[in-house]
Amino acid sequence: MQSVADFLATVPLFSGLDRAELEGFASLTREKTYPKGSVILFEHDPGDSLYVVRAGRVKVVLIGEDGREVILGVLGVGEHFGELSLIDDRPRSAHVIAMEDAQLLVLRRDDFRRRVEASPRVAWSLLTELSRRLRRADEKIGGLVLLDVPGRIARLLLDMSQEAGGDTIEKALTHQTIAQMIGASRETVSRAMKDFQDATWIAVERRRITLSNRPALEQRAQVRM
Repeated sequence: MQSVADFLATVPLFSGLDRAELEGFASLTREKTYPKGSVILFEHDPGDSLYVVRAGRVKVVLIGEDGREVILGVLGVGEHFGELSLIDDRPRSAHVIAMEDAQLLVLRRDDFRRRVEASPRVAWSLLTELSRRLRRADEKIGGLVLLDVPGRIARLLLDMSQEAGGDTIEKALTHQTIAQMIGASRETVSRAMKDFQDATWIAVERRRITLSNRPALEQRAQVRM
């Protein structure tokens, strides 16, 4: 429980809590592991738990009737999903699939609500996180509507570097995954990424991407009138 509490202290949703509150949440969590490619949640499943990623990465996806997959987001260590269903009691709004072997902490709705009622700071942190995600969703929608494919890729690379805390993106996404996130074909993404490399805006080494010319990427991510 101590190690779980230590981990929760690094999660933005819980980082404002004192030690006793962290241990209270830790005592209620269950740990589950999922192999790469397994479905963690199905769209329309009952929304009865909050999930926090402790290891690995997962993707939040919608799957069309034709089998086409649209990736709404990729979540890594310290990020969470399932909070909407905890609030409105509605079914899951998307599938969640393990992109690699993943270890998750699971907190059931009733336990979470009891702790939130006892700790308003968690409720405020949850509101802050939901506000952040809504702003990011607005930015993503704006980018999909107003930017061309290279602009969307530049915007995604900048966002990923911000999350990484520097100019180097470790374990970068595949071109196919990027395509599914920005509504483009893999071939178009590959061409744009090559153009970025040829212009020395980025450097790619295996699955590591380094932003070599951030100002150029920022300009490319601007809406062109």
